[in-house]
Amino acid sequence: MARPALIADVLRRAQGRPTGNWYVVGPSRDLRPDRPLARTVAGEETVLWRDAHGGIAAGPGVCPHLGAPLADSRVHCGTLFCHWHGLALDGRPFAGWEPWPAHDDGVLLWVRLDRAGGEGPTDQPLVPPRPAAAGALAAVHMTTGVCEPEDVVANRLDPWHGSWFHPYSFVDLTVVDVPGRREGDDAFVVDVSFKIAGRLVVPVRAVFTAPGPRTVVMRITDGEGEGSVVETHATPLGADARGRPRTAVVEAVLATSGRPGFTAARRAAPLLRPVIRYAAGRLWRDDLAYAERRWVLRSTGRFPAPGEPGGPLPRAD
Repeated sequence: MARPALIADVLRRAQGRPTGNWYVVGPSRDLRPDRPLARTVAGEETVLWRDAHGGIAAGPGVCPHLGAPLADSRVHCGTLFCHWHGLALDGRPFAGWEPWPAHDDGVLLWVRLDRAGGEGPTDQPLVPPRPAAAGALAAVHMTTGVCEPEDVVANRLDPWHGSWFHPYSFVDLTVVDVPGRREGDDAFVVDVSFKIAGRLVVPVRAVFTAPGPRTVVMRITDGEGEGSVVETHATPLGADARGRPRTAVVEAVLATSGRPGFTAARRAAPLLRPVIRYAAGRLWRDDLAYAERRWVLRSTGRFPAPGEPGGPLPRAD
């Protein structure tokens, strides 16, 4: 049975870890050389584009001339041209427009927003250890919910719900280790079988950790796909028309395998990525309902704290 007080403790510790003010924006593949990518991140209108060298430029999504949305601009030879009056931005400061640090890790795009983050900035984001890109199959699913990042992280830090809430994907799920049993260890260890098709299942051991307040990493440590990683990043977007918080869930799956046939799977990546994104989307259809429900209860004061009547039971150990 799930242990709410334990989940709350791990979530609290994750929320205290530094981020360097870096936020995940979306998949690297979404940023094409001929057009910008626009997102609202932590309430900031943001635009990103490829510069003349294939690197990444980013900054406010509002043209400094007369406020045009730079999302509608075009990119030519690494320069962003505003579609209202043709103001050109090459990623350097110009006419009051100041760039923001950005990073492309090969799978995900990041932007550093110091005003929103309010922490000591770092030169680059803390990207979790991953399989080598040359030997991995990567796919990214992105969706949005009415909740805050902590609600998404809390969902991922609850391994017990997997087989109950997602019987179409997981069977025989057992939590074999939890945080607190070893000094400095904040990991959930799970034995679980993934459903492939019909009665075909693949048993693995997976470890869940939260390296930051907006990130949960699942790593397969034993079984088929050992070394594969699923990164779940929760990015605050801003309030909707009703004043409710909106959060983007950006989930990167980086699969690897020592089997000889995996080379063929990587060659078939264009066909397999939609399948992986579909599977992630099916899970998040349910998990966002979990996260959104949690936010509603928290925001209305109906989410009981540990020790209160109706709240989580005290730890048994």
